[in-house]
Amino acid sequence: MLFKDEMLRCYLIGGSQDTHHDPAEFLTKVEAAMQAGITAFQYREKGTSTLSKAETLALGQQVQELATKYGVPLFVDDDLELAAAIQADGIHVGQKDQWIEEVLAAVGDQLMVGYSCNTAAQVAHANQLAVDYIGTGPVFPTISKDDAGSALGVDGLADFVEQSVHPVVAIGGISLDNAGATLTSGCAGLSMISMVLGADDVAGTVKKILELY
Repeated sequence: MLFKDEMLRCYLIGGSQDTHHDPAEFLTKVEAAMQAGITAFQYREKGTSTLSKAETLALGQQVQELATKYGVPLFVDDDLELAAAIQADGIHVGQKDQWIEEVLAAVGDQLMVGYSCNTAAQVAHANQLAVDYIGTGPVFPTISKDDAGSALGVDGLADFVEQSVHPVVAIGGISLDNAGATLTSGCAGLSMISMVLGADDVAGTVKKILELY
């Protein structure tokens, strides 16, 4: 699958830890989000996840089936083995994860590659790499990642968007109240976890995000 900037417009991230450690609830909400039109999904079984490696793989295979059914690009968070096992379309690499150069060498042109960049130096480094996009944040304070760092704000995000040669997807503390303001930074799209997976009306939330474009 070839990368397109449009994939970043409504980029959902999550795993069972984001739905009360309930894989069934997770799959139900992910399917609702995909059916409503999310433009990409990143499977991220991390942090406080209680799943075993085998359970993570099995859940990932179910996510892959949904992604295929709804035509949604599927990324895996920092796990080349898992990405290959579930035939994901891409992988997302963080600064504290596997070395980005090693990942790029390993996947060649077989997978789309995203890269987390939260400082000007990291963006400058990414500009020298053949990644498809960068994820930048947190734009606003967030509790979804305990290592997220201090918030950039919309102005800080805009600076990174201007610096980057790659499209930027914004992440961190994004809500329906600040999503419109976030897009004024020039970012290619918005990524979210709890905003969608924690919503009572998943489909309605996704549709409101898409209406911002």
